[in-house]
Amino acid sequence: METFAPFLYDFLTVFFGSLWNGIVGFVGIFNIPAYIEVFQKHYQQFSVLDWIFAILTIIVVFGLLLGLAWLIYLLIRKYIRFRETLVSKEDMLEEIGNLNRQVVKLTTEKERIMAMKVSQLGLKPEEAAALEEEEGDAEGADFDGRFYKLAAVDRAFENYVPPVYETDFTLEELCDRFRNFACSKMGLYYSKNIIRLFVSAFGATRLIILQGISGTGKTSLAYAFGKFVMNDTMIAPVQPSWRDRTELFGYFNEFTKRFNETEMLKKIYEAGYNDDTYLMVLDEMNIARVEYYFAEMLSILEMPIRDE
Repeated sequence: METFAPFLYDFLTVFFGSLWNGIVGFVGIFNIPAYIEVFQKHYQQFSVLDWIFAILTIIVVFGLLLGLAWLIYLLIRKYIRFRETLVSKEDMLEEIGNLNRQVVKLTTEKERIMAMKVSQLGLKPEEAAALEEEEGDAEGADFDGRFYKLAAVDRAFENYVPPVYETDFTLEELCDRFRNFACSKMGLYYSKNIIRLFVSAFGATRLIILQGISGTGKTSLAYAFGKFVMNDTMIAPVQPSWRDRTELFGYFNEFTKRFNETEMLKKIYEAGYNDDTYLMVLDEMNIARVEYYFAEMLSILEMPIRDE
């Protein structure tokens, strides 16, 4: 032990001295030749117990060195990954910036094209709209104000002569005729009770709700009745995204200064010209809140006087 103590002192002096000096020169900790030199200086005087402690000391010290080297490796690796992530993020932000600039450029170009279309070689927007209406006449488009589809209905019924309606049949005969028509012409089979309820409902209200599981023929019943009265049923598939009346009746386009009518609005407007039976189906109306898109129509349907 007398020999091991000086060895241990010298050996650890190299280790801790290098560790301390690592603030200035960190590489000194890994000065392997210095460790070997200390070992060669003392190993010839080792006893068996000294050899055991010396080997243990070497193992511990070099284990610390390997652990420290591994820690440095992990730190460098983590820094490289962080740097790559940071660089990727910067590249992504730069790419987003380039895309935003392209969007602005394209938007400006779009506005420029739209302005050219509106201006029509320097005309004012009002004059451009008038010119566009005149040009639309040559292409068969309607140019009667903001409601071009409704204006087309006005022209179609300009010289309208009401037909002579068949009235010499009973309600029972009507139901039987419709039942036979649906069966023979459309392959649809309904009981007399269902048809009687359906037809009698028209005498009570203009709004009929058909309730039942899918595939029972609710839409087909209204569709077949439209074919029966020779006025096709207008079917509007309700979407979950319907939030206002524009989905049913259309909307005013601020750019074109026209109202974009729907086929539903056109049918309703056309119904005012004659006494035909018009059917409009809001298919799957339960998938959207009816008060969002149909509230105003519900209020109108509650009015007792038709002219109002």
